[in-house]
Amino acid sequence: MSAAEASEAAVHTGRCLCGAVRFEARGELRPVIYCHCESCRRQSGHFFACTSVTDDRLTVFDEGGTLAWFSATPAAERGFCRTCGSALFWKPAEGARISIEAGSFDEPSGLVASHHIFVGEKGSYYEITDGLPQFVGDDE
Repeated sequence: MSAAEASEAAVHTGRCLCGAVRFEARGELRPVIYCHCESCRRQSGHFFACTSVTDDRLTVFDEGGTLAWFSATPAAERGFCRTCGSALFWKPAEGARISIEAGSFDEPSGLVASHHIFVGEKGSYYEITDGLPQFVGDDE
């Protein structure tokens, strides 16, 4: 099997803090993007670090029905565990991709960060010093 075939065949697992919501993401994961927007900061208490996959490559196991969704803005909804409060997913209203919180993956995740977005909204209590590219808005 080639490296590209192995990457596409990979299965990445993860879960919320209490384990009530589990997931499998199949195939190659997008590099992690750090989002500093006000909505992400308010939900998480800091900034979000997310990868993403196409919707058809994510399987969610929620046997207890604890996965809940909240729309902070019309642009997207955020998936979280209503039992432990873990933030897990970010899904735009348009498009066929879903972002997954990097910290929710089982280790070793193999994830690598690529850049920061919405740095114009970052908290005043920290600096970004990792040398990754920074964008005032989204990464477009």
